[in-house]
Amino acid sequence: MTADASTPWLVAGLGNPGPGYAGNRHNVGFMVVELLAQRMGGSFKRHGKAQAQVVEGRIGPPGPAGRRVVLAKPMSYMNLSGGPVVGLRDFYKVPTGRVVAVHDELDIDFGALRLKLGGGDNGHNGLKSMTKAMGAEYHRVRFGIGRPPGRMPVADFVLKDFSSAERRELDYFVDRAADAVECLVLEGLERAQSAYNS
Repeated sequence: MTADASTPWLVAGLGNPGPGYAGNRHNVGFMVVELLAQRMGGSFKRHGKAQAQVVEGRIGPPGPAGRRVVLAKPMSYMNLSGGPVVGLRDFYKVPTGRVVAVHDELDIDFGALRLKLGGGDNGHNGLKSMTKAMGAEYHRVRFGIGRPPGRMPVADFVLKDFSSAERRELDYFVDRAADAVECLVLEGLERAQSAYNS
């Protein structure tokens, strides 16, 4: 699949469906795409061909300088994210290089961002599923959640809500991550990395 100006970007926020998971660290990808949807004035609706909720719209200035974007929340649970994302990629005819995964990252301090193209999954089950389904050459917006305290198992840590101290800053960091996604889509990876990698 080749890309031209009319080819959309597919931005997949990774998380787990259902209200019980909504505030979890593992669901920060959902939080970022939900904010992007608000900015576009759209609301998520179930996609007819893939196990996901989507919003279609544009980011950036109106006209040719803006970019078509499909925002997605896979509804398959984290460890099966690849199936819905590939289904949407194929439905919208999006090259893998225009797919963006927004996800939590243990090895980065809370709130810090790293953007990159390709690479390993670092034990993240959502990335593992996506890479198995379509290869590794998609973009990642990695949202730092830090390491678990003491001997808390990683699985317990990522499925807990952000702490009260973290929640005081969470809106700011989610807003910054949404800005980083917009910059990536509109201005490219290098510009987004120089502006937002921290």
